[in-house]
Amino acid sequence: MVGAVERIAQEIAALDKETSAIADAFYSAYSTYLAVLGQAVRQQLILASYHVCTQGYPEAFLRLSYSQRQQLQQRLRTLAQHVQEEIAAQLHKPVAIAPPIDRLALEPVPDTDQSSISAWSPDEPLAIASPPPQSRSLTPTDLAYWREELEHAIVAELKTASHAANRLLQQAQMLPQTLPERILEAATNAEMSDARVGTPNVLNLLVATDDDTVETEPSDEADGRSVMPIIAICLRRSEIEFADPVVAAARSKLRSLFAQLQGLGRDYQKKQHEQSIAEAQAAWRSSWTEE
Repeated sequence: MVGAVERIAQEIAALDKETSAIADAFYSAYSTYLAVLGQAVRQQLILASYHVCTQGYPEAFLRLSYSQRQQLQQRLRTLAQHVQEEIAAQLHKPVAIAPPIDRLALEPVPDTDQSSISAWSPDEPLAIASPPPQSRSLTPTDLAYWREELEHAIVAELKTASHAANRLLQQAQMLPQTLPERILEAATNAEMSDARVGTPNVLNLLVATDDDTVETEPSDEADGRSVMPIIAICLRRSEIEFADPVVAAARSKLRSLFAQLQGLGRDYQKKQHEQSIAEAQAAWRSSWTEE
């Protein structure tokens, strides 16, 4: 039985090495992906702004003076550069996450108190002590959490950038000054896929002027409500990747690594379960005595 425990421990050690290797590959792949994604976001944010100003609200853009146009363009360029830098800054090394305690150690009853031993009954709970924290190797679960956190951070950066760009356009009187803040926030919601128009990263919204609700489909004029069409920026990663082959290729590499991680995770969980069984069997035999 001890041989089985040692064998499984060696197999888990080998999986640990595979996890470390795929972690390095993930870090390298995300470094490349975030670099090219940041460049694409900077470019497509400007393109989306160009569309809003020249096709969405051309009259409002023409009402601006030459210096006002330059000021708006400079602010958009500064924002685009900042977003590119922020996207790259989301990358950090994956680390082992302290897991909830799921393997508890039995605390032996002190030998000095013999009366407590003789008085113990099966109805009384055993004393349980938590094992001291120990450093451990990176697991597939750690890597999956790291990846998920990074993915959420990327989406959050795109939504923040979209909202900031729409605020700049509103300040430049491209978007209506009376547009409620929550409408601008709705325009950055990447889930509003039905509100897309042909131009990537641009949304076409209809805002009901009576209660400021957002509509993603044209309203029936018979209902008596008047609507205000709004064209706003909404950076969507799927559209950014689709429009840029370099970003799409980098994303494809990440998908391939994730598929490998899923397979590794299944193997790791299986071996951990086998290890627990083997260790429990060995522990049972080591403490069992014939009466």
